[in-house]
Amino acid sequence: MKVLVSPMSIEEAVESLKGGADIIDVKNPAEGSLGANFPWVIRQVKELVEKEGKLLSATVGDLDFKPGTASLAALGAAYAGADYIKVGLYGVKTAEQVYEMMSKVVRAVKDFNPSAMVVAAAYADHSRVGAVSPLEIAEPAYRAGCDGIMVDTAIKDGKNLFEFMDAEALERFISSAHERGMFCALAGSLSWNHMDILKSLEPDIIGVRTMVCENGRNSMIRSELVAKLMASVR
Repeated sequence: MKVLVSPMSIEEAVESLKGGADIIDVKNPAEGSLGANFPWVIRQVKELVEKEGKLLSATVGDLDFKPGTASLAALGAAYAGADYIKVGLYGVKTAEQVYEMMSKVVRAVKDFNPSAMVVAAAYADHSRVGAVSPLEIAEPAYRAGCDGIMVDTAIKDGKNLFEFMDAEALERFISSAHERGMFCALAGSLSWNHMDILKSLEPDIIGVRTMVCENGRNSMIRSELVAKLMASVR
């Protein structure tokens, strides 16, 4: 199980790397759960990550069903150096729309960098925003050529992943990815109290921010908390 940490600044990226995080995730929470950051920020973090031999993830936004916009955004992230490119299916309402949008994203990214990994990201609280269910995305994402699927929470109001999907539903989500040869990531205000169940579920990646911040998700990431998490996972 790899650990993805989401810093909001270069300073936090340095702290995340000091703590030993496997993947550094560049996003912009001011623009949503999977809000996109600026290309120059992605490039700056990429330089740090490469020196440590780690991987870089970048979000491209909580996107409406606009395949052209999504494709261009994803290509920008790939050009800036992202190894993982996460596309939030915020305004995507059906499995067929997942396929239509993600197939275009995959083509845009893979034509530029075949080794970059494309991730379709759904939301556990999909009913609150009218988006497609995470349990409906694996097959269309696979047909589209995605490398992985992810679940997060769309609305950051303190509610966590497990308040919207129980262990059985998450097992189904993880299996739906693995059965098709894709990896699976879980995120959504995860806390230290969730570590035992996360280990039992065995996703490929867990995505965190709040649990490695000194005092809530809007405070500073601390390397010692990242190191504590890495020790717990290992």
